[in-house]
Amino acid sequence: MSKIKIAVLGYGNLGRGVELVARKSSDMELVAVFTRREPSSVKTYGAKVYSQDEILAHKGEFDVLVLCGGSATDLPTQTPEFLKNFNVVDSFDTHAKIPEHFANVDKNAKANNTVGVIAVGWDPGLFSLNRLYGESILENGNTYTFWGKGVSQGHSDAIRRIEGVVDARQYTVPIESALKSVRNGENPELSTRAKHLRDCYVVVKDGADKARIEHEIKTMPNYFADYDTSVNFIDLETLKRDHGGIPHGGFVLRSGESGENGETKHLIEFSLKLDSNPEFTASVLVAYARAAYRLAKKGESGAYSVFDIAPALISPKTPEELRKEIL
Repeated sequence: MSKIKIAVLGYGNLGRGVELVARKSSDMELVAVFTRREPSSVKTYGAKVYSQDEILAHKGEFDVLVLCGGSATDLPTQTPEFLKNFNVVDSFDTHAKIPEHFANVDKNAKANNTVGVIAVGWDPGLFSLNRLYGESILENGNTYTFWGKGVSQGHSDAIRRIEGVVDARQYTVPIESALKSVRNGENPELSTRAKHLRDCYVVVKDGADKARIEHEIKTMPNYFADYDTSVNFIDLETLKRDHGGIPHGGFVLRSGESGENGETKHLIEFSLKLDSNPEFTASVLVAYARAAYRLAKKGESGAYSVFDIAPALISPKTPEELRKEIL
């Protein structure tokens, strides 16, 4: 059986993760990496590397393009643009802008008869599905999402885009008292600020205005403005030594009730503990690239989120195997 051919645009931590996942997949094959860097400077695990500028010359050589850029500035323009020629999967994770992004992607995908699967990862993505399941099953209740403790790739990338920043790591940290209250069934009213802290470790250029950079971080909409945020300036050696890993994780909880007077209590909890945020996100991207391929083969087009895709479409197993082995 021939494998589904995928390509990657962008070879940072996420793109490298996609290659590692594809190498161990039973039905997926990474056939090309496209980069804005000089191709000869990019070292992969074996995948061929090409300049992003020549991507159209490779049209027809792969089934799905996996976009591995950042949500702050890359994906809002890249996903709609590349859908003009390719089926695309992205990990857009700016929650407040997902409806706008979906609409832009849907317009171009339908106009060009392509498939665009957006906002794929663990949140948005798997956590989104668990919020949907919880709210559908326990209609009367409350949903809570906690992230971390771990490194947010999107938030770290957003800091790195600030003028004067050399490198950065941002840790999202759940507030333990809030998480404990939810697990105890207290159904607390929690503001955004009451659920998480954001800890930033930032390396800046010599002579950079640290006060300006700290202000830009703490007031950045959709990323830091709604949280208690600490900014710690450190040197590059310390960042590499103490913050070289990219762990993450989190929890989705749905607290609900049933019975005549709500006397029966229920709690649904889904959790993740990840040694590598990008490698796990890459695993989700590859699964949904499989779905994008199958949708395109059926003649479908337009934008899709994880809500729109049947679970069977992301599995390498056949529907018959799924019913026999998992159902």
